[in-house]
Amino acid sequence: MPGPHNGWVAWQAGGKLAKAFAVMNTSAPEIVIVGAGVAGLAAAAAVRAQGRSALVLEAKGRVGGRAWTTRPAELGRVPFDHGASWLHEAEQNPLADLAKAAGRRLLDTERMRSRRLFVGGRLATPAEEDAYRQAYDAIVASVHARAAQGPDISLAEALRPYADNPWAPTIAAWEGAIIAAADAEVLSLKDWAVNSLEGQNLAVPDGLGALVADLLAPQAGEIRLNCPVRLIRWQEPNGAVVLETARGTLHARAAIVTVSTGVLAAGGIAFRPELPAPTQEAIHALPMGLLSKIAFRLREPEQSGLPASCAIFRQRHSFAEPAVIFHARPFGRDSVVSFFGGRTAWDLAKAGPQAAEDFVRAEWRAIFGAGADGWLAPGAVHTEWGTDPEVLGAYCYARPGQAEARARLAEPLAEGRLIFAGEACHTGLGGTVGGAYLSGWEAAQLVASRV
Repeated sequence: MPGPHNGWVAWQAGGKLAKAFAVMNTSAPEIVIVGAGVAGLAAAAAVRAQGRSALVLEAKGRVGGRAWTTRPAELGRVPFDHGASWLHEAEQNPLADLAKAAGRRLLDTERMRSRRLFVGGRLATPAEEDAYRQAYDAIVASVHARAAQGPDISLAEALRPYADNPWAPTIAAWEGAIIAAADAEVLSLKDWAVNSLEGQNLAVPDGLGALVADLLAPQAGEIRLNCPVRLIRWQEPNGAVVLETARGTLHARAAIVTVSTGVLAAGGIAFRPELPAPTQEAIHALPMGLLSKIAFRLREPEQSGLPASCAIFRQRHSFAEPAVIFHARPFGRDSVVSFFGGRTAWDLAKAGPQAAEDFVRAEWRAIFGAGADGWLAPGAVHTEWGTDPEVLGAYCYARPGQAEARARLAEPLAEGRLIFAGEACHTGLGGTVGGAYLSGWEAAQLVASRV
């Protein structure tokens, strides 16, 4: 497809892979990239594709950021993505192109997935399934039309005319807490609409985080891990940018900052001089949402009678009722992954892992009955993005009335010597690894044209 990532695909196909990363370099880089997530790795690769030197600084001891795959013992050592799990909008997602070019196996989740909708403790009837689908299509289409007209409001306000529809709370939970990682009450309608995911979703059986580490990190060149940036002085004499890190001070011609808006809002990196008011306002207009996962191993996968890659959820009876979605037997494996987001996820992050696990198990019993609790083996894998000080959330959303904040945050400062990038800065694929990649690549192009 046309787009700025095609240069990367061609560069990769030419075999110009930089194998050595996480290597210290004594020479001063032209461009320093803060953060080794998808945006940072993409930015570094784009800088190097222009024949310029780049250095990536990462606070964590690994690459990938919120795209992170492990093989937990609790799940039988199968791949588990703690963060990003899908290549959304595959038709315009550069990571899908890269994965295909590398011969990686990708699966169309919509073709694989089946669904079990429960109503009042029982499986929905065919008529109820049809009613749910029809309500979803009609309400979402109407709300999209509302987003194109008039001032920006919250998604909840746009849904208010449908409050009497018995499926409206379930739709609000899906579109808000589960997909956007924030409740409908706090979501900008226009930002929700422009970042809606309507294309093909591809899954990576070996883990999306592993794909990022394998394909993107080698392209990025030099990466210094365990090297948090404390202060960025971005208007030094002669156009220099100075970065003070836990491992010393660096000078560069420009800096691309890809850390989350949660870290920026919390003052995780100081800036001297302070960032301009429009940039600070954009950061605070894009708070972090939270989508948490807890994964369990199924004792006897066949006992449940659930097919592979089955989405399980129940009708929500009020807008205040918490929502949990289960993904049972992903890729045919003997596991169940639960998803819960928004205010519920934040509350449970504060309450602790045991409270979160108890909550999810109670939801499982509410769907399948008390006896089904025994289907889940003891022990679980928890994601912890809400309490991770180097992230402080899953991905960001725009507050009502702040639909333009992503574009404002992406505007270069100091004639391009300082620029922010990441999923928060992309309009259209906000909150996704595809958006992070494109934002990082585009930021590098802006730096190259101005510095």
